Amino acid sequence: MNENIEQIVDDYSTHLLRIAYFYTKNRHAAEDIVQDVFIKFLQSNYSERGQLRAYLTKMTVNRSKDYLKSWAYRKIQFETKWWMKTSDHDHIVQQEERSNIGAAILKLPLKYREPLILYYYEEMSVIQVADLLQINENTVKTRLKRGREQLRPVLEGEWEVLRHE
Repeated sequence: MNENIEQIVDDYSTHLLRIAYFYTKNRHAAEDIVQDVFIKFLQSNYSERGQLRAYLTKMTVNRSKDYLKSWAYRKIQFETKWWMKTSDHDHIVQQEERSNIGAAILKLPLKYREPLILYYYEEMSVIQVADLLQINENTVKTRLKRGREQLRPVLEGEWEVLRHE
């Protein structure tokens, strides 16, 4: 089992860290979330019911949403407004932040950010995004459209997706 979980962590930790970071915008919180997801996965009785990546992604999304609702998150937001804290980010986070596209997406409200990340970065279909977020397919399409509309003035000419849609 140890070799198996080590392989799972190696295979999925970068993917899950990126998703958690897109929700929280905080490297340390994202790392904690991914760690919690793997701990809960170890404690679960996962029996190959479906695709492991989708299962872990859903766990990460749910844990990230729980974090955003938590008192700890609100406290950190309050402290950040008063004391502008800076921290060094690891390679993955630096790569995302350096990207104008990633930075622009991070500025969007969560309801538009979520579908864009899952659809474009995770290459999920509209049906998969709707299932993961537990919302209607048409709602996903609307949020994708509105998210792209908000990005268009900021990323004009930088993101080829905006040229075609």
